[in-house]
Amino acid sequence: MLSLFNPWVLLAILMAICSSFGGGYYKGSQDEVGRQQLEIAKLNAEARQKEQALIAAVTIQSTKLMKANQNAKLETQKLYSSLDSGTFKLRLKTTCTVPTPTDAPITTGSDVGTTSAELDTATAKSLIAITDEGDAAIRKLNTCIALYNEAYQTLKGKP
Repeated sequence: MLSLFNPWVLLAILMAICSSFGGGYYKGSQDEVGRQQLEIAKLNAEARQKEQALIAAVTIQSTKLMKANQNAKLETQKLYSSLDSGTFKLRLKTTCTVPTPTDAPITTGSDVGTTSAELDTATAKSLIAITDEGDAAIRKLNTCIALYNEAYQTLKGKP
C-alpha cells in the first residue's frame, strides 16, 4: 500500500522537487549565458565602432601632418633658393660705436649707432634648418594633442 510516510514515496517526492529545482537552475543558467553572449556581442560591436572611429581619426591627422610637412618643406626650399639667388637675405641688428679722436670730449649715446649685419648664406641656411626642425616638432606635438583629444572624446562616448 502506498502511504505518504512510505520511504519510497518520500524519496520520489524529494527527487521530484530536486529535479524541478535542478531543471530550473539549469534553464536559468542557460538563459543567463545567452543574455551574457548577447551583451558581449553588443559591447564588441560598440568597441569595433569606436575602433573604426579612432583609426579614421589617426588617418585624418596623419594625412594633415604629412601635408603640413610637405608644405613646410616647399617653403624651406623656396627660402633656400631665395638665399642662393640673393633675393632674400637675413640681417641682424647690431650696435656699434663710432671711434672718436682722443682729444674730443666723451659723450655717451651720441657716438653709438645701430646698423644691421648680413649673415652669410651658410649661416642663414643653418638658422632656417634649426627653425624648420623646431616647427616640425611643434607640428608633431600638435598632431599628438589633437589625436589624444579625439580619442578621449571617442572613448568617452561623444562624437
